[in-house]
Amino acid sequence: MNKHKQQYLDFEAYERVAEPHKRERASVWRTAIGLQDVDGLKVSDYLKETAVRHIEGDITIDDVREQLKSYYVNKTTHDEDDAEKEEADRVAANIAKLLNEQSFSFTALEFLNIHRHLFEGVFKHAGKLRSYDISKKEWVLRGDSVVYGRAADIMMALRYDIQQEKDFNYNGLNTDEIIDHIVDFVTLLWQNHPFREGNTRTTAVFVIKYLRSIGFKVDNDLFADNSWYFRNALVRANYRNPSKGIEPNKSFLIKFFRNLLMGEHHELKNRYMLVGYNDVDSTHTSTHTSIHTTAHTSSDNSVSILSENIKRLLVTIGTGEKSVKEMMEAVGLKNRPNFLEYSLSPAITEGLVKMKYPNSPRHPRQKYLLTVKGLMVYDDCLKSKRKIYPSSG
Repeated sequence: MNKHKQQYLDFEAYERVAEPHKRERASVWRTAIGLQDVDGLKVSDYLKETAVRHIEGDITIDDVREQLKSYYVNKTTHDEDDAEKEEADRVAANIAKLLNEQSFSFTALEFLNIHRHLFEGVFKHAGKLRSYDISKKEWVLRGDSVVYGRAADIMMALRYDIQQEKDFNYNGLNTDEIIDHIVDFVTLLWQNHPFREGNTRTTAVFVIKYLRSIGFKVDNDLFADNSWYFRNALVRANYRNPSKGIEPNKSFLIKFFRNLLMGEHHELKNRYMLVGYNDVDSTHTSTHTSIHTTAHTSSDNSVSILSENIKRLLVTIGTGEKSVKEMMEAVGLKNRPNFLEYSLSPAITEGLVKMKYPNSPRHPRQKYLLTVKGLMVYDDCLKSKRKIYPSSG
């Protein structure tokens, strides 16, 4: 590998100076590699070097996967951690492949398929539901375990949780309520723990792809740098032990998702989640005060950088549905090409607006509505207006 590529082995350099398509690939690889931390795994240098060749466009992602397979089959010298490195390498490559794909189906079957795609050739049980109940000793719980879903009920519980989320209406919710709801959904999804191994990595990939599908631009770097925190936060969000006075604590997961979706900068430290940590009550668990106070500042900043055209469009659509003609009349514009170029298209690109019939763009009854992210920004637009024009009553 030449010196130019060697300096990019940490992938962060790509995100600073590379072309957009290389930056995107590097970000995906950082996430794929970082997610191995949830099970204490580290990828090999060979994987990193091969990933750089993929980022540079020298080989395809399928080439990466084939070369990894060949590398471990033909390896002549063996180290104690070869099995762990092979798992980490192959799963990281599989995650990178899935995150580079746009296709996604929000179903329980998709959840199973993601596990199968991630662990095929690594686990014999890839994509298969566990047939027995489990418990896992957790460092953050000082050796105790979360109560996971019953094996006999797993598929029914998965289908129920995903259907509930499908049926949920985000209209009318403010930013805090939307984040809290997403945290509740992810908490329940993970608690099912459908597989013998690989549950957190599967949940992370599924959630990233789901959030993208409803309009969010997910900050991959947060998973890359804080996957162990993500897992521990899920543990604390699901852990209850009344005999010790401990109830589920979702504040840590809320911080993670506010950073992930709103670009906020809450401190994410694993030691704060340790059961019995001295400073946890006084400093780090005021969920709906310090977190949400910071949130409003961050949300206001995100609104302020949007163009006035987009803000006006979001307020015009609101919680309803509107055609292009209806939107143009509402904002007082007559030039359709200008409206599309400076208002509607940028709003769609930002993940704020979506088509009612996305598979048929020229549908005669095509309408446009706000995504979940769009509803959050819409709520913040209204708050900003109220600050400027407070009611006199």
